[in-house]
Amino acid sequence: MRVLMLCALVFLLPVPTLWAEEFRVKSEAFGNDQVLQEQYIYDGFGCKGANKSPQLSWTKGPAGTQYYAVTVYDPDAPTGSGWWHWAVVNIPQTTTELKQGASGSKDALPQGSFETRTDFGKTGYGGPCPPAGDSAHRYVFTVYALKDKVPVDKDASGAMVGFYLNALKLAEAKITGKYQR
Repeated sequence: MRVLMLCALVFLLPVPTLWAEEFRVKSEAFGNDQVLQEQYIYDGFGCKGANKSPQLSWTKGPAGTQYYAVTVYDPDAPTGSGWWHWAVVNIPQTTTELKQGASGSKDALPQGSFETRTDFGKTGYGGPCPPAGDSAHRYVFTVYALKDKVPVDKDASGAMVGFYLNALKLAEAKITGKYQR
C-alpha cells in the first residue's frame, strides 16, 4: 500500500521540466544536416567563400539562464581534436538571435558579448573549409544556455571556451550543416 501511495504522490508532484518548452536552435540559412552555401564558406586555405556567419535563432533557455554562447565545431577535421570555427560568449539572456553576418561587427553582436579565438588563429567566424577530396564534414552549431558569464577573454582557445561552457551549461541546442569540396 505504501508503494502505491508513493507512486501516486510522485505523479502529483509538479515537474516543470516535463512541461517546459524544449531548448531549440534553427537557422534561416540551412536546415539540420543540409549543405552550407558558398556565402558561409571560408575564404582561404583553397576555399572560395564569403565567410559570413549564418543567421541563428533559438528558443528561450531554461529557468536560471543568464547568458548564451554560440560555437561552431567540426568533429571531422583531420587534426585528432576537431576544429573550432567560431565562438561567441556572454550573449545576454534577452537575446535569442544572431543575424547573418553578425561576426566581426560590433553593432551586430549583442552588447557585452564577444568572439574568441578559433583554430584559424584569430577571433571571429571562420567558415567551413575541409580538405579537398574528404567526405562531407559536419559543422555543429551549438547554442548553450548558461547560468553565468564565461570567464575568458577574446584570446581564449576553443578548448578553454569549451571547458567553461560545459561547466556553466544549463542546456544546449544543436543544428548541423555539412560541406565538402
